[in-house]
Amino acid sequence: MALDRWIALAFIALCCVYGYAAFFTMDDSLPPILRRNPIWPSTFPKILSVLGIIVGLVVLFTPKPATGDDTPKDGVIDPSRLSDYNLIQAIALLVLMVVYALALRPLGFLGSTIGFIVLGGVILGERKLHILIPVAAIAAGSIWYLVQEVLGIFLRPWPGFLA
Repeated sequence: MALDRWIALAFIALCCVYGYAAFFTMDDSLPPILRRNPIWPSTFPKILSVLGIIVGLVVLFTPKPATGDDTPKDGVIDPSRLSDYNLIQAIALLVLMVVYALALRPLGFLGSTIGFIVLGGVILGERKLHILIPVAAIAAGSIWYLVQEVLGIFLRPWPGFLA
């Protein structure tokens, strides 16, 4: 079986576990007053799990077109040539995401988000820091403003020792 079929199978299994949690375990802790609402906290996870299973099944059962040539096409991952890909960049970005999640409380949203965007851009090869830093600051500030002021969800902008 091809790599994309194995990934689709793993994705279907993940969506089944997520769907089980959404359909059978999330709604048990709801207070009785919330059980009358038309939309519950588990509504979106239920939709996501069903759509994920459908997409996984489409990928799993879509027949591969028969091609006669063995030359790799653009966008196709060849497992025998993994050393040709930028795996170090991908792993560095994954590590940076974990560090970002851990830095949200001590550094605050603005500091950790600006750092994440700037370091992520540097990892991906951007060298114009005079453009990257203001863009990161504007993006982080805009997201903070939308979440904090427009949606009304508290999001600590500064480190804990400053607030």
